[in-house]
Amino acid sequence: MLSTHDVTMTPPAQPNLKSHFAQLLRHALGEIAPLDLNTNIEFARPKQASHGDYSCNLAMQLAKPLHQNPRNIAELLVNALPASPYLEKIEIAGAGFINLFLKISVKQRFPHYALESGRMFGHGNTGAGKKIQVEFVSANPTGPLHVGHGRGAAFGASLANVLEATGFFVAREYYVNDAGRQMDILAFSTWLRYLELNGARLHFPVNAYQGEYVRDMARLIYKAHGGRYLHRPDLLFEGLSLEADADAEMHLDGLIANAKKLLGQDYIYIHNFVLTEQLGDCRNDLMEFGVVFDTWFSEQSLFDSGRVEYAIQLLAQQNYLYEQDGAKWFRSTDFGDEKDRVVQRENGQFTYFASDIAYHLNKFERGFDRVIDVWGADHHGYIPRIKNALQALALDPAKLEIALVQFAILYRNGQKASMSTRSGDFVTLRELRQEVGNDAARFFYVLRKSDQHLDFDLDLAKSQSNDNPVYYVQYAHARICSVMEQWGGDNALLATADMSSLTSPAELSLLQKLIDYPEMVEVAAKDLSPHLIAFYLRELAGEFHSYYNATRFLVPEAPLRLARLGLIAAIRQVLLNGLELLGVSAPEKM
Repeated sequence: MLSTHDVTMTPPAQPNLKSHFAQLLRHALGEIAPLDLNTNIEFARPKQASHGDYSCNLAMQLAKPLHQNPRNIAELLVNALPASPYLEKIEIAGAGFINLFLKISVKQRFPHYALESGRMFGHGNTGAGKKIQVEFVSANPTGPLHVGHGRGAAFGASLANVLEATGFFVAREYYVNDAGRQMDILAFSTWLRYLELNGARLHFPVNAYQGEYVRDMARLIYKAHGGRYLHRPDLLFEGLSLEADADAEMHLDGLIANAKKLLGQDYIYIHNFVLTEQLGDCRNDLMEFGVVFDTWFSEQSLFDSGRVEYAIQLLAQQNYLYEQDGAKWFRSTDFGDEKDRVVQRENGQFTYFASDIAYHLNKFERGFDRVIDVWGADHHGYIPRIKNALQALALDPAKLEIALVQFAILYRNGQKASMSTRSGDFVTLRELRQEVGNDAARFFYVLRKSDQHLDFDLDLAKSQSNDNPVYYVQYAHARICSVMEQWGGDNALLATADMSSLTSPAELSLLQKLIDYPEMVEVAAKDLSPHLIAFYLRELAGEFHSYYNATRFLVPEAPLRLARLGLIAAIRQVLLNGLELLGVSAPEKM
């Protein structure tokens, strides 16, 4: 049954159908229940075509507040619906589902929209130009990026692209942890290897950085400066316990302290050298991976500018700080935390938490409307701590969103690879890219929701088969390019071709997939879920391959030929646009 209510709502030329139908239902809801009901109207895509193109369970949601049978509510809603130029019919099914059926002519318009919009098809303006920062990767510059960092890079870059496509002004940022203990360990480890090159015989701590890249940096220093930085290595162990049961980390800290004394100002050179080398390697690796940043933000700059001290002073002014045993503590328990947190140790050194507070304060001082941090899943417990600090600083913690990323577990020849950074026994992102290529790496990394574990199968990623999802999607694009090349006609003809002959079940299903794409991009941005794009592309490619295998395109009848070519040209455009959001190429030949 189709309502003929005298109120008509006319949506834009290229409609957002879900948004349009939601407007219709809100109008109907206001007619039957003028109460202020805060109800979220959502639509699902029925698995069976007989159940319509969209299905809504609004009537079931309203059953309790309205104290009515959901099917009766559904009938009232449908009768109150304004007329829509897009609907063929509306049916009520089951307990009260409202099933919406699109006019075929509406579906047939979408190849035109895709071809006319080109690379902009699927883009929207829900972001309305709001400033949003996405901070991702932010790995300590203490060694090459490993495959775990690669997943954060692929996710963050894809997410930023999706947000940009929905109308946000996106700033991509890398937070450089250049002020902490890990950098000291790397500098010290490099100096020890440098001493070895100068003939010194010493015990290399097992908890120092072991990788070959450390030896490489030591060789560069030795080649450039010879024995300039020897500085009495015999005094390195002075005042330190050599007992076997000594605390390994405390022992390492003691060695670093002694090294700083021995080296004096030369320590700054060693520290800055290893930082520059590793950060440069990281930048190059990410650029080669197609991941770029607008800002590389230095943690050390927060200390040099006094911003860390300033942030802690603000907490003190709000009475959220107290001193105990010579240390300064943030009253995190005032905000529901299990215990208070140290921000400044008894020796005067600020904690990582203190610099993180200052950094997030700085983000909002820069005028971002929203801030998204992409963190490893092991940082889950840190989320409320940071949000508590923002609240204490009179900032809205809801404006900070955290997207958690699980490690990708790499399998080579059925064997799980180790990834221990200090031991040096890990698989680098660069090695992965060289083995499977950027495209496979980028696509595989976003095949699952970011907070789910990902088993990265190298054998599958390198295979040229339908089981390889990135190959499957790219092959669909290449197949369409091949058909277009065989045709050899003017692509401009396809944007205005008559699509009324596209009536087969396969064609109608593909037309609906075109309709789904802009909606999918919007949902991916809203839910911070770029993996939805990858899922969609796999489904679209699957439907296209089936259509390709069962269909002749270069038929003698000109109208049918142009319609089918127009449809697959639109599919090609969507495949290209979706792959571009994920940082994956769309080859024309394979």
